[in-house]
Amino acid sequence: MEQEQFGCAQCHAKSCHLGDGNYPPFCPGQTLPEELIRDAMKEYEDEKVRRVAIAAAETESENYCRMTRAAETVEFARKIGAKRIGLAHCVGLLAEAGIMARILRKNGFEVVSISCKCGEQKKADIGISEACHNTGVNICNPILQAKYLNAKKTDLNILIGLCVGHDSLFYKYSEALVTTLVSKDRVMAHNTAGALYQADKYLHLI
Repeated sequence: MEQEQFGCAQCHAKSCHLGDGNYPPFCPGQTLPEELIRDAMKEYEDEKVRRVAIAAAETESENYCRMTRAAETVEFARKIGAKRIGLAHCVGLLAEAGIMARILRKNGFEVVSISCKCGEQKKADIGISEACHNTGVNICNPILQAKYLNAKKTDLNILIGLCVGHDSLFYKYSEALVTTLVSKDRVMAHNTAGALYQADKYLHLI
């Protein structure tokens, strides 16, 4: 068996954050090619990219441990100058999407929303097995959601509860920036981190 490749997920030192020089021997940051770092930092020279990075940092700093993710999303949208916001949501989270739409409108944003089942295309039409019909015969259509919001010229898209993998396709096809408000986890009441806290206890994932 190949020896496990250690990386940042196995680190407990956080020296890249603390600046104390106490790097573990497997620290990727100590072996990163200078060219890779330069290439990444060069992207921040783009005015739009830099504006987003600054807005994200300010949103974190100003609201650290004070604001919910929903409130921070509103602040971030305001800082990047977004006017029209797209909501791409699961049909199972209509209530949550409706609440977020009201929050955004109250804060002066225009909202465009579309659910995953909109358009009613059949799973069989793209080769999905009938075994998957236990959750419905129509596909979740994140590509259509993204293309619809692209056509509406949204400035920022917010994901609310798209399934694993469907969210991946939305990220791929969205022309606007995307941030996630709710990551779906039906078992954990959409508290995805909860499964990690219980991974080696009750859930036996490790």
